[in-house]
Amino acid sequence: MHTTIDSPPPVPAHRRPWWRRPWTAPLGLLTAGFLAFSLPPYLTGDPSLSRVPQPEGFGLHYPLLVAHVLVATVAMVTAFFQVWPWFRRRHPVWHRRAGRVYVFAGVLPAGLTGLAIGAGSPFGLFLAVSDVLLALLWLAFTGAGWRAARARRYADHRRWMLRSTVLTYSIITNRVWTVILIIALPPLQDTVFHGDPNLVAWTTSGLAGWLGWTIPLLAMEWYLEREVARRGRRSTLAA
Repeated sequence: MHTTIDSPPPVPAHRRPWWRRPWTAPLGLLTAGFLAFSLPPYLTGDPSLSRVPQPEGFGLHYPLLVAHVLVATVAMVTAFFQVWPWFRRRHPVWHRRAGRVYVFAGVLPAGLTGLAIGAGSPFGLFLAVSDVLLALLWLAFTGAGWRAARARRYADHRRWMLRSTVLTYSIITNRVWTVILIIALPPLQDTVFHGDPNLVAWTTSGLAGWLGWTIPLLAMEWYLEREVARRGRRSTLAA
């Protein structure tokens, strides 16, 4: 929204009321609902309940997958509290503590295990490349955010951690794309995919994997650049 002579200045972030941030409650509910649906099968220790098939010749795939799911759960929960403005403002000490948990008990082990299971994906090279690149960027963004905070470069810290958080939640957008592609691609099996159901499954998984994190990350980059431009316009008007 543009500021004019007749309009009041934007409400500072630290004074903005809760109803001006309508995304917080839906994000919390989405996180809780996703974890309630996705986490229980991996708490049983039964590989037959895994939603990811186990590749042949990779005996460590299932224990690494379980570890990945558990520490990624830590990352998702702490990420929500990290981006929740009320929590960050009212509990700065806990914000810092949750940030350490997010980095060292969430993203770091989740990213490393994600590299291993991503490289051994049972859905082919297309998805494997996406998973490995996602894990590397997740680790890199989080590391850059952590270093910026340690150097007290808080504006840079915020930008890097928003990128990291987008990748943390990309598993949810991945599932959304999976549902869309499951509906869209099977009718093409006999034509485009030459009657090969495995090719349909690999294509569905690969496209969902790439779209699940690239589109949200591009959207976040657009938001951050728009934010910079908006601040520049405000500075010009103030001058």
